[in-house]
Amino acid sequence: MTHALALLLFFVAALAGCNRSDAIVVIQLHPKNPDIIYVATNDYIYKTRDGGRTWTNLSQGMSHSRVISMALDPVYPATVYAGTKGDAVYKSYDGGQRWVSQRSGLDDVTVSSVVNQFVFDPADNLHLFAATTMGVFETKNAGDSWTKRMEGMKEVLMVVTLGLDPTRPEILYAGTSGGVYKSLDQAGHWEKANNGLVSPAIIKSSRALNVTATLVDPYEPDTVYAATLEGLYKSTDAAASWVRIAQSLHDQMVFSMVLDRTKKGVIYLGGREGIHRSEDGGNTWTTLNKGLATLNVRSLAQSATDQKLFYLGTNGSGLYRSQDAGETWEPMPPVVTASSS
Repeated sequence: MTHALALLLFFVAALAGCNRSDAIVVIQLHPKNPDIIYVATNDYIYKTRDGGRTWTNLSQGMSHSRVISMALDPVYPATVYAGTKGDAVYKSYDGGQRWVSQRSGLDDVTVSSVVNQFVFDPADNLHLFAATTMGVFETKNAGDSWTKRMEGMKEVLMVVTLGLDPTRPEILYAGTSGGVYKSLDQAGHWEKANNGLVSPAIIKSSRALNVTATLVDPYEPDTVYAATLEGLYKSTDAAASWVRIAQSLHDQMVFSMVLDRTKKGVIYLGGREGIHRSEDGGNTWTTLNKGLATLNVRSLAQSATDQKLFYLGTNGSGLYRSQDAGETWEPMPPVVTASSS
């Protein structure tokens, strides 16, 4: 056995435990302190306070359900929300040291359901939306109670992602198993927005097109991107119509997407062939895989404090960091299950 293989096997065992997968499902960065990072694997939540040199398991008090999504309160970042597969929502008031279940109103989100994403109202940190496999849910009291918001979504049930217009927070886009829906009144009512996105020939199938991410361009809010398992789509008229872009990429299955927060028209995509970047709104693309041991990218995040600092999580070789906007990547120390009991 080579040293490299032995190191890889150690990494897998240390991260996953019990021979389970070491996929980095979620990367959640602290909005103010770049040394604080949360990640979720297929088994646990971990936190580092020293930029990734050491990690602590934060899963005590939670069920054994997998964590699929996380969010930090933008006003009080020590408040953490965790969405699970099979056990609804958990919340921590102390940076993940202790967790409480927040299931009120989430009776639909049960054993087989998944909480895919949280989105904060930028004007009110007590007001959140959750995308789940049982629909969109809203809370106006920081998760103490949730209300289902699916009026108008008659054809689908599974909501994978939500995109909120940062300049007009009353506008929401929902990426579903059957395309995109749009709300003009903070999820009070939804209208289908699939023109050019889902072929009329297959729209009757609720799983016609799985949308994995919807993002609104903060510089041009009528420009919306929808990443799907069948390619990347762009709208320049607030989802009235869509055009497929990035067709030059060999793999059209997109798992993660980031719009650069400081540069107009800069898009990062993550999928089974690594990271790709466009600097012209999706017309041309550059591959950014230098330093990656595996190209199967599961999650991607840009730092809120350093525009060139990115993190990506893989399905096979852990967590990576780039300090030059993706030009080069370096592996981070293993996420060790030292306190998983």
